[in-house]
Amino acid sequence: MKIDRYVRNKRAKTALLVLGFVLLLSLFAEIIANDKPILLKYQGEYFFPIAKVYTDARFGGDFPTEANYKDSLIVQNIQKQGYMVMPLIKFSYNTVDYELNQPFPAPPSWRHPLGTDEEGRDIVARLLYGIRLSFVFALVLTFVSSVIGIFIGAVQGYFGGKIDIILQRFIEIWDSMPQMFVLIIVASVFVPTFWSLLIILLFFSWTELTGMVRAEFLRVRQFEYVKAAKAIGVSNFRIIWRHILPNALVTTVTFIPFILAGGIVALTALDFLGLGLGHDYPSLGDLVRQGKDNLQAPWIGLSIFFVLSFTLTALIFIGEGVRDAMDKRKR
Repeated sequence: MKIDRYVRNKRAKTALLVLGFVLLLSLFAEIIANDKPILLKYQGEYFFPIAKVYTDARFGGDFPTEANYKDSLIVQNIQKQGYMVMPLIKFSYNTVDYELNQPFPAPPSWRHPLGTDEEGRDIVARLLYGIRLSFVFALVLTFVSSVIGIFIGAVQGYFGGKIDIILQRFIEIWDSMPQMFVLIIVASVFVPTFWSLLIILLFFSWTELTGMVRAEFLRVRQFEYVKAAKAIGVSNFRIIWRHILPNALVTTVTFIPFILAGGIVALTALDFLGLGLGHDYPSLGDLVRQGKDNLQAPWIGLSIFFVLSFTLTALIFIGEGVRDAMDKRKR
């Protein structure tokens, strides 16, 4: 079976397990790295600050704003009448450590295992949140663009003729558009956000699978079972969905990990160039830029280099494993 062939590929299997473990950790980033307690007991009541906002006055403070759980007064009041359980890393991705006695960026220490960036934020926390953000962005981009690309390619390959020619000329013109110039124009007019960047990249990424699906449909539509289905009056939609599309997906699935890697690289590159997400987001591209701008702090560049190298390499190994598992010639 295909799964058995993938499992026998030790390199692909190891890459999948390790990358899956890293992604699992990133999904629980709020519990691992946060400046708020996971659990808090005060005056006999239990509180969950990572899930709900509590005011400073609720714990004996003077202000109606959100409580600062590093404030000495708040900490003393809680310890006197209860306790609080802090995460393993006591900093979120946007927490500035004002208690450091060193200029930013600070080198690695017990307090910050990978040091801080140029704004005093913990690099481990930013990497943890940044990996999750990058993968969510790339997964959504890959899924939506693949659905659109497969649909357009299926229409082209199945119907052929004028529909195929018109759509093919449109795709050729669309692919020739200068993507970078469009992004620069949009970034100068609008403030880039997660969804705006996703929509912009979606405009240019849906064509990646179209040619492959089109070619597969052009090949399979000539088979006898497709002609027989047409002869007995089966609808075009049913033939596409039930008879041809499963065969086309076998080849397209092998390219999904590579498209996913391309989505991560695209977001990182845009953030590095200043055309992507703002400083409010835990961006991997921002860490790449900081590594370039702060050569005197090599821990920034080395940290993001190893994270990106591992992530992209693991995705490539997974893609190669899926490709080999789908190849009927390899047993």
